[in-house]
Parts: sequence; C-alpha cells; structure tokens
Amino acid sequence: MAEVVVTLKVMPDNPNVDLKVLEEKVKLLIENFGGEPAKTEIIPIAFGIQSLNITFVMDENIGSTEPLEEDVSQVKDVASVEVTDVRRAVG
Repeated sequence: MAEVVVTLKVMPDNPNVDLKVLEEKVKLLIENFGGEPAKTEIIPIAFGIQSLNITFVMDENIGSTEPLEEDVSQVKDVASVEVTDVRRAVG
C-alpha cells in the first residue's frame, strides 16, 4: 500500500482568527480521516490575512480527500479549504 502526501490550504474568514486553535481543530479532523499531520506552515497572504497550510500523510487506499475538505470547511472561522498538492510518497 502506497502513501500520499497531501497539503491543505485553509483560509480563515478574518485576520483575527487564532490560527493555533484552528490548526488543532483541523489536525484532529485529519487524524479522524486516517491521515497523519506532518508539517504546518502559516503563510502571509495580504492585508493581515494568513493561510494555514497543513501537510499530512495518508494511505492512498482511503481515496479522495473531498470528505475531509467538506469537514474542514464546516469548522467555525474557516472561509475556504483546498488541496494544493498531492504526491505519492517514495520509500
């Protein structure tokens, strides 16, 4: 079974959102989905807004990340979520 490395870009709905709290909520959803969070980055976008980019590893047999994206989009203070990168893990 191969693993894939996925990066989610989560945009908060305003610049005052506590990204650490949001990060913990999203990581919990990733773990419940069957993924293993590996790396988190906070990327400045514009006008004080930052994106939360979370990279995680999951088994490719899980299939599409759409159910996870839908769950994350329902979290309070999330404006949008999108998968920005998917790669098959080597090794």
